[in-house]
Amino acid sequence: MAFPYPTITLEEHWLSPSVVEFYATRSRPDPYQETELLKSRRQNLVEFGDIRLKSMRDNQVTLQVVSHAANALALDLETCVQVNDQLAKSFAIAPESFTGFATLPMIDPNAASEELRRCINDLKFVGALIDNNCEGRFYDDPFFWPVFETAQELDVPIYIHPSYNEQTKPLLHDGNYPEAIAQTLGMYVWGWHSENALHILRLFAAGVFDKFPRLKVIIGHMGEMLPFQLDRIIRVAENQWPMAGVKIERGLRKVWDENIWITTSGMFALAPMATVLRQCKHDRILYSVDYPFTKNEWGLQFLKDLRDDDMITDDVLQGIAYKNAEKLLKVKARPLTDEK
Repeated sequence: MAFPYPTITLEEHWLSPSVVEFYATRSRPDPYQETELLKSRRQNLVEFGDIRLKSMRDNQVTLQVVSHAANALALDLETCVQVNDQLAKSFAIAPESFTGFATLPMIDPNAASEELRRCINDLKFVGALIDNNCEGRFYDDPFFWPVFETAQELDVPIYIHPSYNEQTKPLLHDGNYPEAIAQTLGMYVWGWHSENALHILRLFAAGVFDKFPRLKVIIGHMGEMLPFQLDRIIRVAENQWPMAGVKIERGLRKVWDENIWITTSGMFALAPMATVLRQCKHDRILYSVDYPFTKNEWGLQFLKDLRDDDMITDDVLQGIAYKNAEKLLKVKARPLTDEK
């Protein structure tokens, strides 16, 4: 049976020629030339045309929110401006099918704030997607908080995305196995997701959500492991952290329910989804694919499996597919009848 609803996907990527040039000027290959898996996705990362559109239309993606793929180097302002302008121009192939998340120079938070403002006001983007670290630094450092302040002011979400971290890989993921295994452990098998989860907890512990109570943060991959540890973390934060002099005004459950949205990107299994549905308010769950690292076909099949398993009501399914994203991003998914 066909899936009856349009979909909006929020963690969908491309690779800018300006970023490739940025790496070259620093005598570094871009990350998507370094491993066999990432090389295999490079063509579809660079392409922004018929292949992308056909995959979307064949699999009921009526609106794709596009963002730049993860970076191993902190980008400067000039490169970010070029990336955002190129992305906005790329939408001309089908303006009704695309919108964007801004790429920001987090190495310069004041410049990043102004670029976010430009992207929202001038380019009509719907938020920003930022790498999980900036040259190994995490955003619990108040140095980075002007970006959160601006996002709160503009009422747009910040998507915190897993990314390369040369500082943590040697310590945590290199071991008595081939380098190719260490790379996968440090990235998309485990390390990226556990580090992204820890980053959210660092923001919470540092009081970011007390300082910016209306900040909207999106994380992918069914919550980057957090739904499975959430109750334990809440208990420790409430009962033990005050002994160390740390008292967060807005507790983790409140932050989780009011400030965090999660997407399904790249995670298409019913067992973890059952936990997500019990741990998250249903209007905070968003459908995403993680194109082109995973396939739109897999995402659509997951939605069908979710429907056929009778795990959720039809209203909740519609919310996950597109309605929750419409509300968060202030966009509209075109009905399936508009698809060509």
